[in-house]
Amino acid sequence: MKAFELRGFGLESLVLTERPEPVPGPFETVVRMRAASLNYRDLVLIQGTYDPKLRLPLVPLSDGAGEVVAVGPGVTRVKPGDRVVLSYVQDWVTGEPEPSLVTRRLGGPLDGVLAEYVKVPEHGLVRAPAHLSDVEAATLPIAAVTAWHALFEVGRVRPGDTVLVEGTGGVSLFALQLARLAGARVLVTSGSDEKLARAKALGASAGINYRKTPEWDEAVLSLTGGRGVDHVVEVAGGPNLSRALRAVRMGGEVTVVGFLEEMRAELELLQAIRRHVTVRAVSVGSRASFEHLVRALEVHEVHPVVDRVFPFADARAALGYLASGQHFGKVALAFPR
Repeated sequence: MKAFELRGFGLESLVLTERPEPVPGPFETVVRMRAASLNYRDLVLIQGTYDPKLRLPLVPLSDGAGEVVAVGPGVTRVKPGDRVVLSYVQDWVTGEPEPSLVTRRLGGPLDGVLAEYVKVPEHGLVRAPAHLSDVEAATLPIAAVTAWHALFEVGRVRPGDTVLVEGTGGVSLFALQLARLAGARVLVTSGSDEKLARAKALGASAGINYRKTPEWDEAVLSLTGGRGVDHVVEVAGGPNLSRALRAVRMGGEVTVVGFLEEMRAELELLQAIRRHVTVRAVSVGSRASFEHLVRALEVHEVHPVVDRVFPFADARAALGYLASGQHFGKVALAFPR
């Protein structure tokens, strides 16, 4: 089968090669991949900044969807022909995260989905939403599950709340769509007026261009009558976290889900304590959380925002496009049929 291997750090070290087709063992499945989507994690992992000690060679990418083509003895959850999405954190089925449950992640340290066939245990699969294409389904495992988990499983977003989402990447746009489903008002930040206009078309109430308004936290306070938002989905890290703390109301929540600007951040403790702000970090969610998300998407027939789809063979070009920051929503790959 064809697969991409990361043989060193850097896009130039991502090589298309041949590997043997996997054979399922007990309680294992083989999925023929139909589509994959890209995440910022994939990019920094390939660049070597996410985990410089990562064992190579590695098949990268964490998010994909496809069709079950073979099952091993004892498999009961799926059968050949089923459309499925692969769960990024393979062993976190339900409940709270535990070290033993969250270490095996697709696309590092486990081989990922940038291959024509992938072998995973049956518990690492989720039924694909019936109304979504393969490309759309492939966008869900990290970005959509993270947004769902942040807003509803550990967060307390309710109808009438105001939610601030930062940027217009995958997690942020899923948070916008899902918060609107819950009856929340959504504010969006971006460095592009064009992207802000597109976010408003998706249901955002207002947008703030942080290039034109660097003190965007003050603009948020103005839009909320000085109160602040109920919940911030924080994706940037660095000094952005302090602005998020100033933009949230007393007793509100800031959920950190990414580090697009910096992997470190200074936290103004006195400000957080005085204002009773809850600050938490979220790294995706369990398979049960993923299944809750799928049911919500199907009931409301929500479609992910897909910016651009590249062919499988152009994976390096797709990652370069993601690195450019031009995208609005998800960047995906379509595999050969």
